[in-house]
Amino acid sequence: MQIASLRSPRRRIAGVLATSAVALLTVSGCSVANTTQSESASPDTLRIVLPQEPPTLEPCDASLTATGVVVRSNITEPLIERNPTTGELQPLLASGWKQVEPNVWRFTTVSGVKFSNGATFDAEDAAFSIKRTFNGAIGCDVNGYVFDDSKTEVNVVDPNTVEVRTEAPDPILPLRLSFIEMVPRTTDPDAKVRQPIGTGPYMVDFWDSGQRIALKANPNYHGDAPQFNRAIYQWRGEGSVRAAMVTNDEADLATSLGPEDGAGDLGTAYVNNETTALRMQGTDAPLDDIRVREAIAYSINRDGIVDALFQGLGKPAGQLVGKGIVGYNDQVTPTAYDLDHAKKLIDEARADGVPVDRTIRLIGRTGQFPKINETIEAIQFSLSKIGLDVKIEMMDTSGQMQYQTRPFVPGSGPVLLMIMHGNQAGDTQFTLDQYMLSDGYQSTFGTTEYDEEIRKAEALTGDARQNALAQVLADEPTKIRQYAYIAHMEAVLAKSPKVAYQPNSATGDEMRLAEMTHATSSND
Repeated sequence: MQIASLRSPRRRIAGVLATSAVALLTVSGCSVANTTQSESASPDTLRIVLPQEPPTLEPCDASLTATGVVVRSNITEPLIERNPTTGELQPLLASGWKQVEPNVWRFTTVSGVKFSNGATFDAEDAAFSIKRTFNGAIGCDVNGYVFDDSKTEVNVVDPNTVEVRTEAPDPILPLRLSFIEMVPRTTDPDAKVRQPIGTGPYMVDFWDSGQRIALKANPNYHGDAPQFNRAIYQWRGEGSVRAAMVTNDEADLATSLGPEDGAGDLGTAYVNNETTALRMQGTDAPLDDIRVREAIAYSINRDGIVDALFQGLGKPAGQLVGKGIVGYNDQVTPTAYDLDHAKKLIDEARADGVPVDRTIRLIGRTGQFPKINETIEAIQFSLSKIGLDVKIEMMDTSGQMQYQTRPFVPGSGPVLLMIMHGNQAGDTQFTLDQYMLSDGYQSTFGTTEYDEEIRKAEALTGDARQNALAQVLADEPTKIRQYAYIAHMEAVLAKSPKVAYQPNSATGDEMRLAEMTHATSSND
């Protein structure tokens, strides 16, 4: 499977360390929590600061960003991995795979690989890991994200061969399996684990809950030993604090920064695979009128938001997936910013009896991305200029998720929901099934005709698949218009000059420690 190359531009973020961040560090004595002086000073230890503590290190939850950034490709590995730059599927714990029947894929596992506990990896472990992921008692996040409710049969043919049979032909099954991390067959099949065993270059040393997680080099690793033999993860909620820890040499890398966080010359911008959009709940008036939804799309000043609020770190969006994703349509352009046309659409709807004066709730998640509050306020102001009454409601993650995923809050009224979607898998199907189908997990409505168009496109392969999926994305604004797309986002990573590492579109979801090396100069 070939996917268009995704470029990850690297540019320095100019800026000066915020005085408030320095003051906070001075008052709180911000340092690597519980890290000894020898660990801090060791050139063989990576010190990484994240925005939040991972909720779990369970491998089958590695599709959660906060978990995957520690676990994926560090502690555990999949049969197949996707190159985040080229999109190509590459062998890892599987040396090869092929479709032997319309509904059956066969995978050949590699030989000579051991888990960090010394046990040998083979097809039995691969089959166990796949079956465990489907175990409803565990509730693996990757199961809901990557797979549907159809039945899947997994069989071991011999010690190096495993077959997966699906109910219907699945042209992207190898891509789906790239999200299943391999664990030994001795892993508890009915409960999640706290300290996973894997085949990756690192293994868990310890986890001080609320403080830090330490990884150490896996002595049984089948590949080249990583240059850094330890990694210490900690977490700080404020981006300015994370950036300051790198500039003060208290951390080597800091993730999920904004351009205003003060990383200065140590900041590197990169495409982070995320797209922001307003989801419009088209089941409630006045949002059930497509003219109103169209007017909302026309009222968003995407260029202004990207330039003024994101400081140029992003690109106005006209679809929910970005470059490098199968199905991305390079002919789709963002909806124009046209307040006069938007107001005309609202006036037409009002004249036809649509209750456009009804209060619309604009819901956002606190801290979802840098400058989210200002972004939402700018959108509210534009919507007021076209005659809509919009009320902003900022919520924490748990509150906002009640409106983002099914079952939705009943009787919530007309809702505009700020979302940020990152397609980790590399194929538009994972976006369509969740966000576009009528009954999608994160979709509020749709049509039978559009659902059928989606399903037909998803059954194809190769160029036909790319073209059909691209057409589905092009049709959404005219046939459905559930989304007012805002921007394809970029993120900032702060990096010590002592570490050489080039972030890519997958960095926010799986930051591969083995790709980090000792810098030969301050320009690396």
